[in-house]
Amino acid sequence: MVQWVDARDELFPDQVPANVQIEATDSPDAIVDSAPPGAYFLVMTHDHSLDFSLAYRIMRRTDFAYFGMIGSNTKRVKFERRLIDRGVDAERLTEMICPIGVEGIVDKAPGSIAVSVCAQLMQVRSAVNSCSGS
Repeated sequence: MVQWVDARDELFPDQVPANVQIEATDSPDAIVDSAPPGAYFLVMTHDHSLDFSLAYRIMRRTDFAYFGMIGSNTKRVKFERRLIDRGVDAERLTEMICPIGVEGIVDKAPGSIAVSVCAQLMQVRSAVNSCSGS
């Protein structure tokens, strides 16, 4: 199941695939907090402050399978400093994937990023399933 979380109701299409659940909310932090262990988080918002709030909330957890966030290496470095300042262990920062997508793909077109991120998620899922014996 994919939860698509956004406060901007007007952006949601009228129909989504059966495995997509729309969460129209002004409190995405609560969605992060209530996600089950082993959740995959993909942060792609329109606002850097919201990105950071979600990143901090996710990094406070220790039970997620994946946390990826759209952004540049510069954004990553800034967020790393801020996360450390707020008490996140520097050794855990490798758990935050930013920029997202398969390494080596330099095309910045939205469709290329989407395919690259899907490939990365498939790699992570395969590795998680291999470790759990599934």
